[in-house]
Amino acid sequence: MQPACSQHPHHVRRSEKQSLGTALGVSRQTINAIETERYTPSLPLALSMAKFFKVSVEEMFHANKGPENDQ
Repeated sequence: MQPACSQHPHHVRRSEKQSLGTALGVSRQTINAIETERYTPSLPLALSMAKFFKVSVEEMFHANKGPENDQ
């Protein structure tokens, strides 16, 4: 699953990443790794992120992205 960066404020400054990480119970580095697609969050973290941004998990992440869904 890829973060839907075009739809959500993932490209944030260091202090904002720290605040987001604190709110979600993870480090600023984890937020950065998710943003840069070096880390796929666990299901509980993905659900927390979607809840934080008030969107569905499908909206938060490109769950339908892939060769079988390119139509």
